[in-house]
Amino acid sequence: MASLPKIGTVTYQEWLKMPIVQDGREEVVDGEIRIMPPNKMPHPRIVRTLATAFLRQLDPAATELLFSDFGLVIRTEPLTCREPDLAVFDRSEMVERDGYIHSAPQLVVEVLSPSESRKEIGEKLRDYESIGTPEVWLVSPEAGTVEVLMLADGRLARAAILAEGALRPRRFPHVEIPIAAIWPD
Repeated sequence: MASLPKIGTVTYQEWLKMPIVQDGREEVVDGEIRIMPPNKMPHPRIVRTLATAFLRQLDPAATELLFSDFGLVIRTEPLTCREPDLAVFDRSEMVERDGYIHSAPQLVVEVLSPSESRKEIGEKLRDYESIGTPEVWLVSPEAGTVEVLMLADGRLARAAILAEGALRPRRFPHVEIPIAAIWPD
């Protein structure tokens, strides 16, 4: 079994040889491994609800829905790999290498945790825009809102903050998710 690298940063090749984190989740930002505890409720319920709604409405031959516990490589040098809560990919544009995804999803959904700082959220958004992710939803269980960000001129910008109505991803306009259905009972 591979051992953990020296304190500091890890390269892509070193990271590929490392053991998988068993309890919790892991992201790598600029070569720094960040171990995160498992998500607390209602986070997994919201992800499951959204995933179920997408699976019912997306064409599995044309799209790939990934949620929880997958690696989205932003760049290999310095290594940055994110674990979005949910991502929808166009299969024709999806690149898988070394067991990880190396291409931009058409939509990323992040369910915000109370422990996440604005700085951490900003880092994630910059990473998603750097690979050309056209749409990101920030789901806030505390506020009961979904912030929709759209890529324009290489930057993710707020298009709306919604507390009611329905979500319709731009690349998948036939998908409709009522905001009221997102929140667990």
